[in-house]
Amino acid sequence: MKILQIVNSLSSGGAEKLVVDTSIRFQQKGHDVTILLLNGTTTPLYNKIKEIPEITIKAIAIDKNIYNPINILKIKTLISKYDIIQTHLFPTFYWVAFAQLISLKKKKIIFTEHNTTNRRRSKSIFKFLDKIVYRQFTKIITISDAVDNNLRKHLGGEFNKIDKIYNGIDLEVINNAKPYNVSQFNCHTNQTLIMQVASFTTQKDQNSLIRSLKHLPESFVLLLVGDGPLIKDSKALSKELNLNNRIQFLGIRDDVPSLLKTVDIVVLSSHYEGLSLSCIEGMASGKPFIASNTPGLGDIVKNAGLIFDDNNDVKLAQHIKTLSEDPQLYQNIVKSCQQRAKIFDINIMVDKYIKLYEQIYSY
Repeated sequence: MKILQIVNSLSSGGAEKLVVDTSIRFQQKGHDVTILLLNGTTTPLYNKIKEIPEITIKAIAIDKNIYNPINILKIKTLISKYDIIQTHLFPTFYWVAFAQLISLKKKKIIFTEHNTTNRRRSKSIFKFLDKIVYRQFTKIITISDAVDNNLRKHLGGEFNKIDKIYNGIDLEVINNAKPYNVSQFNCHTNQTLIMQVASFTTQKDQNSLIRSLKHLPESFVLLLVGDGPLIKDSKALSKELNLNNRIQFLGIRDDVPSLLKTVDIVVLSSHYEGLSLSCIEGMASGKPFIASNTPGLGDIVKNAGLIFDDNNDVKLAQHIKTLSEDPQLYQNIVKSCQQRAKIFDINIMVDKYIKLYEQIYSY
């Protein structure tokens, strides 16, 4: 099959990583794969896919406004040559839906819903538009139980185009990663390293994790991986709390598996998720994992890792301190998290996608 994956860009988010990782496996299984970007700015994920000549990468523009409706006409022209078109994120899936709406020849288009909620769902105009947009797709894929339940509630019981396929990660890459020497981060072996991997956006909650350091001894150091519009706010909070010497902002990295192996505790503080790849990677890392008990996150981690209420930096600090002081609990959490992560193997996910593609392609 000729598969086209369309996404806003190849920035550092989980959906973007999913596009790259699944495209590689689709190609390995003999399919012709192209990735189309609304914004083709070069990033580590972009460079990763460029190293595979068998996968085509196209960009509508570089550093342009992805919200420009002119993208509808450009997408309408570009999708005509493909058997299956899979779309990710807003506004890409809106533009693809409208391109389908104005096309005489309808294509087999799929949208993967990555989040449990979004700001559109609280606005009347978008509630109306969503009903039109989602109906244009041949199938909607939800990536977790919480995402599936919330989308069905949003669209109504009569909407019957939804299938659920859990997101997955390459467990082998995580298992085989080698740790760095902590001196690379100007740290010592007697310090406890905590890490979060997440974009700095309103969805995430690095600030609760930053505040938790105030409740922990000086020997606890935080590494924050990622970038985004709110990183300045988090840096300002670190300065305000006099924590600059205990927090390192590492930016976007392409060596997350090795970083996970280097630190002592992995955290994901977030207000809501779909099915976070960072969450799964954290659970698979061989380090204990702590997460917010929030939609799309708490239900994945509960009874495996440790959870804390949204914005509760005190409870988060207690979990971190307890893990550092109780070796048996530390190892028990590691084992239960690794067992939970096995459910989310990328090979299982890819096989389900290909089976779905074949079913759609045949009718």
